[in-house]
Amino acid sequence: MRTKWLPVITGLFVAVLLVSNIASVKPVYVGPFTFDGGTILFPLSYIFGDILTEVYGYKASRRVIWTGFICAALMALILWAVGKLPAPATDWDPEAQAGYERVLMPVGRIVFASLIAFFAGEFSNSYILAKLKIRTKGRFLWIRTIASTLVGQGIDTAIFCLIAFLGYFTTGTLIAVIISNYIFKCGFEILATPVTYAVVIGLKRSEGMDVYDTDTNFNPFKVFDST
Repeated sequence: MRTKWLPVITGLFVAVLLVSNIASVKPVYVGPFTFDGGTILFPLSYIFGDILTEVYGYKASRRVIWTGFICAALMALILWAVGKLPAPATDWDPEAQAGYERVLMPVGRIVFASLIAFFAGEFSNSYILAKLKIRTKGRFLWIRTIASTLVGQGIDTAIFCLIAFLGYFTTGTLIAVIISNYIFKCGFEILATPVTYAVVIGLKRSEGMDVYDTDTNFNPFKVFDST
């Protein structure tokens, strides 16, 4: 079935993932919270994940997540390769090279952490949402989005922060980042629930579809599988 908005949502999802991975190299303070810079934007990826699973189903969400992973891996590879390639001494001094390596070279580790965390977190989020949709017969969207987020974000945040920042941040900062990230991400999605409702309702009407994953194969590696 042709869809009007799936390509747009896919593009936004990938953009959020890439920008978040780059911004994550810097820890920031916002009020009482301490988290990596990517957290400012990253919660949107879970909102997109909820919308994708709710409207288009788990299979479509699985393809979009894999698309994001491939793009993130490509970004990390190109940034690493550019950092290693020589540059003209007249246009690129050692100070500029050091700055590039300091800011962009750690992205490879962050992307690796993001990929593993996504497998555990994003697919858990989509799986729980899809299963709860069947159990609730499509009712109580707010319960489904919040419940799936609490589990998915918890798994995602713990795995991502430990892989990306263990040995890079001090222990105290790392713990603060994990706790702050989890609270901020979950709080962001809970507050965004009315927006999620509006987008989901609008998309279902526009697309003329509302997928229930009753016979879906939930294996995250079955990208080209039709079930």
